[in-house]
Amino acid sequence: MIYIVLVEPETPGNIGAVARVMSNFGFRKLVLINPKCSHESDEAWARAKHGRSILDKCIVEDFGFLSKLDTRIATSAKVGGKNNVFRAPVEPREVSKAIKKHNRGKIGIIFGRESSGLTNEEIESCDFIVTIPSEKNNKTLNISHSAAIMLYELFYEMKKEQSSQLSHFEHATGLDKEWLARLFDEVCGKLEFETGENKEALRIVFKRVIGKAFLTKKEFSAMMGLLRKINRKLS
Repeated sequence: MIYIVLVEPETPGNIGAVARVMSNFGFRKLVLINPKCSHESDEAWARAKHGRSILDKCIVEDFGFLSKLDTRIATSAKVGGKNNVFRAPVEPREVSKAIKKHNRGKIGIIFGRESSGLTNEEIESCDFIVTIPSEKNNKTLNISHSAAIMLYELFYEMKKEQSSQLSHFEHATGLDKEWLARLFDEVCGKLEFETGENKEALRIVFKRVIGKAFLTKKEFSAMMGLLRKINRKLS
């Protein structure tokens, strides 16, 4: 199940426009996190057009909702340099291909505030970040335009014939990935690093790699087993 999540949206027209493009591409689950405007306003209703049923049924939640997602995909126009692991991005096409193969559990595509986007802390809490390539002197797109590009890419990939060979694989949940990250942190705590920053960077890189991998349950179990063996050796 794919959720389109807007964090603290500030403009009702944008909420309505996102609902409209969701309808265009066949997505139905819209979640508003601590909205700063009303999705029930005339402006939102007018912009939604054929997406008004999505607007009517959208979910209004606080930040606790994000913890219920198995995979959290942050969107941002602000990407980091090669040493900024917080903002190491992938492109929408890569994400859509991965989701097509591993569309299991609750997947959230998370869009930030119109004025300031997502914070570093919010991005860090996600599995990975996706960015839309654009002109370097004008990188920021309107939130509804960003949503349209992301949803088009997903629609394009997911309308293709699904491989029946993949349907029997059970995939790791968000809680599974949290356990894996905690065990990795425990292993790192027993290793020596030159600085605390090196350890933190490795922790973030591991989390990002796991997030992008869309692990199966079998892969998750194998990695947990390996880390447990390493952990015991270091004890």
